[in-house]
Amino acid sequence: MSPTHDEHEHDDEAPGAYRYRYKYLYKYGDEKDEKQNDQGKEQPKQQQDRQDQADQQKEPDGEQQRKKKRKRIIVMSIIAGVLLLAGLVWLLLYIFVFSKRETTDDAYVHGNLVTISSRVPGTVVEIAVDETERVRAGQVLMRLDPADAQVTLMSAEGQLAQAVRNAQQAIQQAAEADAVVAQRRAQYETQRDEYNRRFPLVSAHAVAGEEAYNAGRQMRAAYAALQQAEHQAAAAHAQVDGTDVRSFPAVVQARAQFRNAWINNNRDAIVSPIDGIASRRQVQVGQRVQPGQDLLTIVPLTDLWVDANFKETQLQDIRVGQPVTITTDIYSHATYHGKVVGFNAGTGSAFSLLPAENATGNWIKVVQRLPVRISLDPKELQQHPLMIGLSADVDVDTHNRQGTMLQTQVHTKPLMSTDVYEREVHDADEKAEQIILANTVGP
Repeated sequence: MSPTHDEHEHDDEAPGAYRYRYKYLYKYGDEKDEKQNDQGKEQPKQQQDRQDQADQQKEPDGEQQRKKKRKRIIVMSIIAGVLLLAGLVWLLLYIFVFSKRETTDDAYVHGNLVTISSRVPGTVVEIAVDETERVRAGQVLMRLDPADAQVTLMSAEGQLAQAVRNAQQAIQQAAEADAVVAQRRAQYETQRDEYNRRFPLVSAHAVAGEEAYNAGRQMRAAYAALQQAEHQAAAAHAQVDGTDVRSFPAVVQARAQFRNAWINNNRDAIVSPIDGIASRRQVQVGQRVQPGQDLLTIVPLTDLWVDANFKETQLQDIRVGQPVTITTDIYSHATYHGKVVGFNAGTGSAFSLLPAENATGNWIKVVQRLPVRISLDPKELQQHPLMIGLSADVDVDTHNRQGTMLQTQVHTKPLMSTDVYEREVHDADEKAEQIILANTVGP
C-alpha cells in the first residue's frame, strides 16, 4: 500500500504519532476541516453583516438627500410665493397709486425778480447794500449826487412862492376893479342927474343950450367910463372867481412843479419797494446812471412757486387744485406741499426767441413739455427757505380729476404792491403847504 499524501506530509512524524492522529480523526473528526467549514460559513455571514451595515449607512445618506430635496422645494416655493406676492402688490400699487400720480424732475423754483433802476440821471456817490443782504421796503439802497436836483428844487420853491403872491395880487386886483366900477357908476349918476336938471331949463331959456349940451356929453363920457370899469372888473374876476390861493391855476401849476422837483430830489436816494434779498448788483460808486438802467435786483423769497415742465403725454389727468408733493436737492429731509395753480399758455419752444418751424420737410416729432405752475406753502418756505433756480422733484396726486385744466378765476386784487413812492408825494405836499402858508398875506 502506497503512502498517502498525508503520509508524505508527515513522513517526518513517528509511526505512533500517525496512528494516534488517525484514531483521533476517526473518533473526533478533523477539527481543522471543521474550522475551515465554520470559517467558510461565517465568511458569508460577515459579508452579509458588512453589507447590512453598508446598507444601513447608505440609508441615512439617501434620507438626508431626500430631506434636502424637500427643503429645497419648500424654499423655492416660498421664494416663488414671495415673488408672486410682490408682483401682486406692485400691480395693486400701480393700479391704485402709481397710475394716479404724475411725476417729473424737470421742475425749478421761480419767483418775482424786482429790478431796481434810477428814475433820474445822476452819478452814484453811495452804495448801502450788497448782494445776499436782506433789505426792507423803503430802505435806501444807493444815493446819487444831489447837486443838480437841489438847484432845481430851490428854483421850484421860489416859483411856488411867487405864484402864491401873484394869486393874492390877482384877487386884490379884482377887488380893486370892483371899487373902480362903483366909482365910475357914481360919476355917471352925477353927470346924469346934472344933465337931467339942465335939459328941461333950456326950453324956458333958464339955461343956455350949450351948457345943457356939455352936461349931456359929460354924462355920456361917464357912462363909457363906467362900462370900461365894469369890463375890467369882469376880466379881473375871470382870473380869480371860483378859486382861492391854493386852487389858483398858477399856484397849482407851480405846486406841481415843486412836487416834481421835490420827488426828483428825493429820488437821489434810491429805495427798495419791497422786502427781499439783494442780488445781482450791477453798479459801482462813481458810475453815471440813466433812468431805467438796471442797478440791482431784489428777490422776495417769501413768495415763490415751482414751474414743473411735464411732458404733453402726462397732462391728461392733471387738473387745477390737485395736491402736489415737492422735494428738493437742497433739503434731503424736507418735503413741501402745494397745489396746481394753472397751466402756461404755451410750451417753452413756442415762446422762444426763434420758435421751431415745424411745417418743414425735415420735420421730426419731439415730445414737448408744458410748464405747470405749482404754489408753495409760505410756512414751509419760512422753515426751509428756497432760492430761485433750484431744481425740484414734483409728484402730483391725480386721484381727483373733477377740476379744470385752465384757470377760470379772475384776480381782482394786485399780485404785488408798494406804497414807498406814495410817501414821497405826501412829503412833497406837506412841504408845498408850508410854502403856501408862509407866502399868504392877510386872511
